[in-house]
Amino acid sequence: MSRRVKIAPSILSADFCKLAQDIRAIEAAGADLVHIDVMDGRFVPNITIGPCVVQSIRPCTKVPFDVHLMIAEPEKYIRDFASAGADIITIHLEAVDDPLKGLQEIRGLGKKAGLSINPDTPLSEATPYLDSLDLLLVMSVFPGFAGQRFMPEALAKMDDARAQRERLGLSFEIEIDGGISEKNAGQAAEAGADILVAGSAVFKSPLGVRGAIDAIRGAAERHAF
Repeated sequence: MSRRVKIAPSILSADFCKLAQDIRAIEAAGADLVHIDVMDGRFVPNITIGPCVVQSIRPCTKVPFDVHLMIAEPEKYIRDFASAGADIITIHLEAVDDPLKGLQEIRGLGKKAGLSINPDTPLSEATPYLDSLDLLLVMSVFPGFAGQRFMPEALAKMDDARAQRERLGLSFEIEIDGGISEKNAGQAAEAGADILVAGSAVFKSPLGVRGAIDAIRGAAERHAF
């Protein structure tokens, strides 16, 4: 029997002129999480949204907010995003000197703690922190822009993460973000992904939001065991 795979549409690809409407649409379509990409123009070459936007859209849905901090010095803003309504806060390993400190702060605020690694960061650099995580986010593109091509090298990294999770008896979820669509959702799930982040493949799909989420989930769960 296949396991259930969660779908986390990224609002980076939504229409910001009708953001509340798009968020309600993905909730109605069965999204498990709302993925919110926060960029600062420093850690990545783009700027998106801050805590005030998260706070303003929080009343639009009951779906948990999966806030991905692609920013330098994320520890300065963890409390702000927690107060704004984040349920999961993910920081980048590459952006901090002491990942454990940030993860502990997130958990201390009653939120789930995530750690993200870029495509060129080996899983071994995250291994010391796996027992402090609720979520490991494996990037399958270099962060900064929506609509990039999926990097299949991420699959082996996820498979290794799943093996380590089992060996260590841990329970963190494995998320993948970057170029995810119906075409590669099965590969990602087979490699161990519990959560699939999809932006353009949901909000720009000719199938519509509901059709896209159903198609991605269906493709994933045919390979998720």
